[in-house]
This record gives sequence, structure tokens and C-alpha cells, in this order.
Amino acid sequence: MRGSAEGLPVPFPIVDVLPSILREDDFLCRLTDGLDAVWAPLFFALDCLDAYVDPSLTPEDFLPWLAGWVGVELDDNWPLERRRMLVREIVGLYRQRGTAEGIRRLVEIYTGVAPEVVESGAVAASEAPGTPLPGSAPAELVVRLRVEDPGAFDVHRLDHLVAQAKPAHVPHRVEVLPA
Repeated sequence: MRGSAEGLPVPFPIVDVLPSILREDDFLCRLTDGLDAVWAPLFFALDCLDAYVDPSLTPEDFLPWLAGWVGVELDDNWPLERRRMLVREIVGLYRQRGTAEGIRRLVEIYTGVAPEVVESGAVAASEAPGTPLPGSAPAELVVRLRVEDPGAFDVHRLDHLVAQAKPAHVPHRVEVLPA
């Protein structure tokens, strides 16, 4: 392989596709070597494209762009593996969006702590006429997080996260309590 770009070999040198009469021109060969140096990184990026769209393999500086594809804003203060996990799991979480399990898993990924999610179910029904209704008719959602240091958590950000994940008509409350 002729030429290189920062040590990258050029897999398909342009000079190899020129007619033989043009290969004899030293200036033209040097010119195509310069163009090969421009094309080499492109070929390598295309050869590794599947790694760029895999959250587990993508370069760290590419991860925020990949997260943007699935509508996730990453926190740069998080460890790299936690950011990768969120991007990897977000599509599955979108399938569970608005459910107690989806909210539980999302809060766990964001905080690193499994929360307690209490929902009313917003159903009032009875199998027998004239009996008291079980459950609670008004919808309500409580996300309770028990941690060592409640002051270390940004409750407003957590509240915003829950507000985005729950059904819009359901009022919610976030509680961060000592463990």
C-alpha cells in the first residue's frame, strides 16, 4: 500500500486506478499520494462504522452525538460506563415509558440507586355491587429514593426526569430520604 495518513495505510491508492501512462508522471503520483492521505481516514471510519453506532464500542467523544440520535442528554460528570449504559438501554426504556417499571429503571440508571415507585393505579372498581371500591381513583405517582446523603442529589433534576418519563396527566412527587 502506498502513502499513509498519520500512520494509516491507504487501502486503495488512487494511483492504482490510473492508466499506466499516467503512472509514469512523477508529479501526478505525488499528487495522488497527497489525496490518498485525505481519503485514508475516511476508508477506516467506514470500515469501522458499526463500532461507531455501538454504545459499548464508540469512542468517548462520539458518545454524546450517538446519544443525540436517541434523544438523550448525557451528564459529563458521570463515569463513562454509566453514560454508555444509558445510551445502550434507552430504546428499551422508551418502550416502557410511562410505566412504573420504566420510571424505576430510568431513575436507577440516572442515580445509581434503585428507587421505590408507588403508583395508585388510578382504578376504582369492584366485582360486587354496593361494596367499597378498592384502590384509589385519583392518579398519583411517588418516586422514593433512599440514599446515604440526600443532600448529594439534585432533587430538581430528578423531579424533571420523572416528569418527562411519566404520563402527563399523573401528578407526581419525588422523595429523597436517608437510608
